[in-house]
This record gives sequence, C-alpha cells and structure tokens, in this order.
Amino acid sequence: MKDTLVFILEIIGTVAFAWSGALAGIKRNMDVFGVAILGLVTAVGGGVIRDLVLGITPPATFTDPLYAMVAIATAFVAFVPAVRKLFLRHQTAYDLTVRVMDALGLGIFTVVGIDVAYQEMGEINFFLFVFVGVITGVGGGVLRDILTKHRPYIFVKHFYACSSLIGAIVTVAVLPFHSLAAMLSGAATIILLRLLAAHFHWSLPKAHDVEGENTPQ
Repeated sequence: MKDTLVFILEIIGTVAFAWSGALAGIKRNMDVFGVAILGLVTAVGGGVIRDLVLGITPPATFTDPLYAMVAIATAFVAFVPAVRKLFLRHQTAYDLTVRVMDALGLGIFTVVGIDVAYQEMGEINFFLFVFVGVITGVGGGVLRDILTKHRPYIFVKHFYACSSLIGAIVTVAVLPFHSLAAMLSGAATIILLRLLAAHFHWSLPKAHDVEGENTPQ
C-alpha cells in the first residue's frame, strides 16, 4: 500500500517539477532540447543531490530511467505549440499552473526525500532527515534557476524553502508514529503553505527592508 502510494507521489512530483521547469524554459525562449533538459534537471536534480548526500551511488535516477523518461515526456508535452500558445494567450493560467505544479513538486519531493533517507538509515536522525528533505525539495529548482541565469528562487521569493523546512519538520515529527501519515501530513503542510504564501505574498525580511540599514548598491 505504502510503496504504491509513494510511487504515485513520485510520478506526480516528477511531472509537476518537470512541467514547471519546462514552462520556465519556454518563457525564456529555449529550444526543444533546452526545454527538455530544464524539465529533466528540475524534476530529478534534487533526488540526485539527495542520493549523493546519503551515499547512494550511482543515484537512483541513473539506475531507473523511468523518472527521467517521465520528466522528458512531460517537457515535450509542454513544448507542443498548441500548449505553448494556450499559456502565452492566458498569462493568468500560466502563472497559476506554475504555482500549483511547483507547490506539488516541493511538497511531494520533500517528504519522499525523507522517506528515502529513512529507508536507507533504518533509524531516525532528525537533522539529517530534515536536511535531506529540504535538499530534495528545492535542489531541482535551484539548478533550474542557475541554468537560466537567475538568482535561485528560494532566496528571493515568498516563503519557499521555509515551507519545505516546516513540512520536513512535521514529517520527521510524525514519522515515529506512522510513516505514511507523516508523509501525507508533511506534503499537505508544504503545499498549503506555498499556496497561501503565493496568494498573500508572504515573504521573509530582506536586507533592504531593515529600517535604518544602509545596504551597498
């Protein structure tokens, strides 16, 4: 039961992140290869970093190509002219799709990262699990932003990495009682926080927001 649900969540997360990565490439007028690579990196990048941290070599992405194939296929679908024109004509739909897909991917991959760490370690290590969960959730997006020459989204946009961090803490806190409940509650927490933060424009304080502080230009 749990294995099936985790697999479904991983596929949903892969599609969600690949879609958001592909749309970012399309918005920056990349060709089909660039869009495919951006979708792939966004979808599997966090998992590769997670596996390297946990000492899983080669990373699962390279031993089981299913997730890479799903990510590339998703990117190709996003690149279809009819799909591109739809989003170009409807900016609101584009923004909403990116927001929802990114929230889904962040929530799912954060808790899946913790589950992989738990399966690998066999016992709970609070700091390691939270760290691995957050890295799995945000890693692909950071790589996406680097490839598109943008400041990583997690450092400048409203309450992104903090949503992953809070959800990871919730997941690890519930983990001793029920692993599936921990994953579902953690993912729900992250997705809800991300959508609320995007809607209400929640942000952490920035340096130039601090009253009386002279920041270099």
